[in-house]
Amino acid sequence: MTVPQGTRGPALDAIVVGAGFSGLYMLHRLRGLGLDAVVLESGDGVGGTWYWNRYPGARCDSESWSYSYSFSPELEQEWTWAERYPSQPEMLRYLDHVADRFDLRRDIRFGTTVTAASFRDAHGDWEVRTDTGDVLTARFLITAVGCLSSANVPDIDGRASFAGEQHHTGRWPHDGVDVTGKRVGVIGTGSTGIQVIPKLAEPASHLTVFQRTPNFSIPARNRPLTEADNASFKAHYGAIRRLQRSSTNGHPYLIADRATLSVPDEERTRIYEDGWARGGLQFRAAFSDMMVDKAANDAASDFLRSKIREVVTDPATAEKLLPFDHPFAAKRPPIDTEYFETYNRDDVTLVDVRSDPIVEITPAGIRTESAEHPLDTIVFATGFDAMTGPLLRMGIHGRDGLALSEKWAAGPRTYLGLQTAGFPNLFTITGPGSPSVLANVPTCIEQHVDWIAEALVHLDERGATLIEAEPDAEDRWVDHVNAAADRTLLPLAGSSWYLGANVPGKPRVFMPYAGGLGAYTRLCDDVAARGYPGFALST
Repeated sequence: MTVPQGTRGPALDAIVVGAGFSGLYMLHRLRGLGLDAVVLESGDGVGGTWYWNRYPGARCDSESWSYSYSFSPELEQEWTWAERYPSQPEMLRYLDHVADRFDLRRDIRFGTTVTAASFRDAHGDWEVRTDTGDVLTARFLITAVGCLSSANVPDIDGRASFAGEQHHTGRWPHDGVDVTGKRVGVIGTGSTGIQVIPKLAEPASHLTVFQRTPNFSIPARNRPLTEADNASFKAHYGAIRRLQRSSTNGHPYLIADRATLSVPDEERTRIYEDGWARGGLQFRAAFSDMMVDKAANDAASDFLRSKIREVVTDPATAEKLLPFDHPFAAKRPPIDTEYFETYNRDDVTLVDVRSDPIVEITPAGIRTESAEHPLDTIVFATGFDAMTGPLLRMGIHGRDGLALSEKWAAGPRTYLGLQTAGFPNLFTITGPGSPSVLANVPTCIEQHVDWIAEALVHLDERGATLIEAEPDAEDRWVDHVNAAADRTLLPLAGSSWYLGANVPGKPRVFMPYAGGLGAYTRLCDDVAARGYPGFALST
């Protein structure tokens, strides 16, 4: 591919930030176009979220054979999955294999963090500065930083005074943390907390869980995969991938075509029981209206609350664990292994910080209004500054020095979740305004990367050097994203990180696109087929 150059030719065609699922595939596609690209990665290895999140119990919540690349049939056939839901070590082995198989490491600069990125109006390119002192220029800047990569550590009084160890799950030490015989406190009961709590309870002398908001969770029913399992996946990958790309959530199953209240109570309970026994995210697909009708969701929520009461033996503890402030799956719906069972242990204490708030962290532990809880180790399972955090921390400035943080001061604004007006040749993979975290992420990533690659080809064929979202198209897309969310129950979860509610001071805006991956893909394909309306192409 011959790429037109501006007045001053940049040293690179493209800079990609991040070497996880997105960055690896983006680099592979850019190479296929004949472009000179480099990936900047702050970690010392590939993997993205699977490089950083090494906490005990870290595991994928999508089934392994679907949470994988589809661009290479050879890769699909040669890789054999060990478990239904792969652990962090297995996911990292897979991504290491991909990096080696396609010889990607030679174009990745590890241990390199972007500190500033500025569009140079006079040259029509991007200048990127790093913490290593490098200054790079490229025509295209492509962010592959992930939606959940900017750790959110709460600003609790006295945190610096704590005499023991403290760790955030998203920055877990690579040599592990030994909590054997120690008093451990975990703050947070979201997806990460639900995974890490059972694992820390086993070696700790005592585990204290500080819960703000109780969560729904479905058993994972994880198991080892057999040779027959893997043979079946490999034989049917074509059909599996077609189903993933056309489905609402990028998983290899469709939402059932039946309304919740259209079936008798006994039959509905049987369907719920089957979903509970099967385990995993497919429970959400049992009825067509679970995420759009409050009465339908109430039925599912009541069933799940009954399961919590059934599993947790102490009635008072069970009541504390009952979700109360959001419909089922309006927040990220976790899947678990023995999470609720953990509260039946004598050496586990649940503290409800709504009724007994955390006052401060002391040298000896955590003090709530009613008591001080002595601890040796504090684990922050408090999630991330999701979706926008990783982008805003890069110091991105567009035309006329406009800061992305200023442009998004009231919430993120994009067109198709791929570009934002005023920032030419900047692409965001799984950015705000795309399905991203509401769907199987690798499936979303491949759709984004392929679309970006084809847009670059179109740009070259037109003899243009710049592509930029138009403000009117951006406004229409933001309205569409809001309307899609409002047709669901998702905005009813007021404390959800989908809305940025877990980060003090962050605008409350529903960030992902809730219209479904299949519908989103058709919209993107239509834009490309019609010559990219909504994007300004120029030289």
